[in-house]
Amino acid sequence: MDVAAQAALSDVIATHVVTEMLEDAVRQHARFVYKLAYAVLRNHPEAEDVTQETFMHVWRRVKQLPEVKDQRAWLARIAWRVISRRHKRRVEQSLDSQGRWVQLLAADTDAEEELIQRERITLLDRMVATLPRQLRQVVVLSTIEELSGAEIAEILQIPESSVRGRLLRARQILQSKLQPLIGGKK
Repeated sequence: MDVAAQAALSDVIATHVVTEMLEDAVRQHARFVYKLAYAVLRNHPEAEDVTQETFMHVWRRVKQLPEVKDQRAWLARIAWRVISRRHKRRVEQSLDSQGRWVQLLAADTDAEEELIQRERITLLDRMVATLPRQLRQVVVLSTIEELSGAEIAEILQIPESSVRGRLLRARQILQSKLQPLIGGKK
């Protein structure tokens, strides 16, 4: 085999390996990217679009994939940029109330308990939505997506100490808003 043929074969093998890495990344992290997008956008079709767009960005940077140490954090950072662009372009939309009732009626759980749980979630969603943007970001990434402080710092490109500070401040604000509602001391 001549040198040109060997080089072509090497390129084919390298492309195949990187493509397999991309497919593996999609299998492992697509659900995570979707959940992250949905946590911010609160819209299933948009979250699906963000997931696709995120992996399209990854496809364009597929040659970087073998060098990535933490794929989850890398993908979260890409997804966060896509989400941020989408979020700026639209007004926040709440969940479809009809869809909630359909889900409630289809559930096997006690309807009253389900309704109470959904109302709590709705209330907490609204309270989180009122937080300043910087605080809301860390709450969503930490609480809903269960990312570590280091991962959040990498995604938002801020020091880890800032993540901890923002998270503490957000929790203090939420606690002060919830205490009057649950009858606690202020």
